[in-house]
Amino acid sequence: MNLDRIGIVGTGFVADLYMRSLRTFPELRVIKAYDIDQGRLTAFCKHWNVSVARSLDELLNAASDSPDLVLNLTNPKSHFEISRACLEAGKHVYSEKPLATNMADARALCTLAESNGLMLASAPCSVLGEAAQTLWLALRRNEIGKVRLAYAELDDGFVPQAPYRKWLSESGAPWPFRDEFIVGCTLEHAGYYLTWLMAMFGTIEKVSAASANIVPDKVGDGVQTAPDFSCATLFFKSGMVARLTCSIVAPHNHGVRIIGDNGILEINQAWDNEAVVRVRRRFVFRRRLMDSPIGKRVKINGATHPKVKRWGAAAMNFALGPAEMLLALKESRLSRLSAGFALHLNEVTLAIQNGCGVHVMQTTCPPMEPMPWALARAS
Repeated sequence: MNLDRIGIVGTGFVADLYMRSLRTFPELRVIKAYDIDQGRLTAFCKHWNVSVARSLDELLNAASDSPDLVLNLTNPKSHFEISRACLEAGKHVYSEKPLATNMADARALCTLAESNGLMLASAPCSVLGEAAQTLWLALRRNEIGKVRLAYAELDDGFVPQAPYRKWLSESGAPWPFRDEFIVGCTLEHAGYYLTWLMAMFGTIEKVSAASANIVPDKVGDGVQTAPDFSCATLFFKSGMVARLTCSIVAPHNHGVRIIGDNGILEINQAWDNEAVVRVRRRFVFRRRLMDSPIGKRVKINGATHPKVKRWGAAAMNFALGPAEMLLALKESRLSRLSAGFALHLNEVTLAIQNGCGVHVMQTTCPPMEPMPWALARAS
């Protein structure tokens, strides 16, 4: 069995980013796509030369050429319902974030996947990318000594004043601003660094978080929107501590700094698989403690993974997660993006979004193996 067939449910804005990325894996085939909006579905399938499924049942239960893996790229409020239907049909599922908008539904999906012997994962998958893996390799090589603290920022500028009604995807889908504002930047974006921190430092035992809706009337018509700012302190079982902020109000900052006894590791762009990783050593000069003003670049020697050119705000390969799942199936092993990993991510993200003070975690984070090409020696 080839295990290379992919079906897509949801052909909105993000689906084009997945298609651009999937084209970098010629061994993978998108066989059909489905969306409840027939006009959007037709435009998407025509643009990407993908076959149309006229119903979800047609996509899931085709007599021939049925997908091995379904990408659930629907709006967040539909994630649970669509993923459940796919799992009940015996399909492995890769869902856009969040896995579910509440933990009861997220747990139900994980239980269903396990009972049916299926893989279930959720975005984001940039933790499998070159930037994250290089940063992780530098930590494993003890570049900065014992690690004490991390600061991570996912601030996107004053988005409510941006011309977002004019933002269109490659096949003409509008940016789903209503969903983005109603779901909130924390559920949409926190995972981009949470997944990195979880892979590198393991289980988060406690979250101390606060959130606020600073610009509440982002949609108009009295529509209630989610917090547009959150700040959390994450306490890891390993003893590591991290602070994470998310906002669509503060000036753009996608940087992360990891502080150790001997220096700092830093990266400036979470949404760029080729973002530069630098180490700044700490030293004493004339009775002053200083961090080196010039960072030394850390690189992985040799080939890593297919890259995608920047489109809009991102230079990320969105297909790294689906490709990893299908490869794991072929190799009869657990995927690095496991259901347990997705469940832990979901709980942490919801705790930050809710901003209700201290949350003691009920889930744990299964360990993740680095990518094979990231085990090579770095320079």
